[in-house]
Amino acid sequence: MVLRAPGLGVLNPAAARLEVWGDPIAHSRSPQLHAAAYDVLGLDWSYGRRRVDEASFAAELASLDESWRGLSLTMPLKGVAHAAAVSIDRRAELTGAVNTLLLDPAGPRGFNTDVGGIVRALADDGIADVPRARVVGAGATATSALVALGELGARTVEVVARRPEAVEQLATLGRRLGIEVTAAPFAASAFHAVSLTIATLPGDAPVADAAADALAASGGLLLDVVYGHWPTSLSAAWERAGGTARSGLGMLLHQALLQIRIFRHGDPDTALGGEAEALRAMRRVLEAPAAA
Repeated sequence: MVLRAPGLGVLNPAAARLEVWGDPIAHSRSPQLHAAAYDVLGLDWSYGRRRVDEASFAAELASLDESWRGLSLTMPLKGVAHAAAVSIDRRAELTGAVNTLLLDPAGPRGFNTDVGGIVRALADDGIADVPRARVVGAGATATSALVALGELGARTVEVVARRPEAVEQLATLGRRLGIEVTAAPFAASAFHAVSLTIATLPGDAPVADAAADALAASGGLLLDVVYGHWPTSLSAAWERAGGTARSGLGMLLHQALLQIRIFRHGDPDTALGGEAEALRAMRRVLEAPAAA
């Protein structure tokens, strides 16, 4: 197959090497997910992992030859990948983050599949319309969460952050999306009631029990983007409150599927032939214990 997508050159059909890059990277389950899908889809591609930090990213990218098809990028590389891309999709433009590079001969094409991963993971829980929500944390992943909430119809989003001034960038993005973004401190004794909370903190980030319990009391369903450290402080609070908490595995699953669409068709919106079977195989990977 010769891949040609709008705005792209012709991708070498023999290009079959892919990897996920980041630092740390040993915990990543992406190689298992991609391998399971490639097997079902009959794609003779290889997908590995490589520890790459921001300082070494440019040299590592420049070293790739025409046998390479694409890359998945995790922390801390989403910003430098955004800068390296010769073109970006709308979600990447809004977030300033690229987690997928398609290695076109004309230069790497950047995409953000984290946003779609969040939207599709929430759809698994029947969530398709969220007028009011909460985001915990104001780092890079919070931008993808905010864009996803915009796609789900959110008009008001409360951002809980240790430094309220860190929320200003999200408030600026919110104005572009038609979302009113308000800041709240972790020390608040109570929070406005919402139907959905998206937590974007690192998995080992400590949250005081009192703050976590206050968030859980009014937070609706919790989607915690973490999956390597579980339970988190927040998911434990949701359990104490009798609420529902989802890990980031659903987001990981769906963003990986969108990446495979890009690597196959150059477009995250073009479904794969045999996609339902591939998705089932990927779910089975996540249901199995992670390899040591």
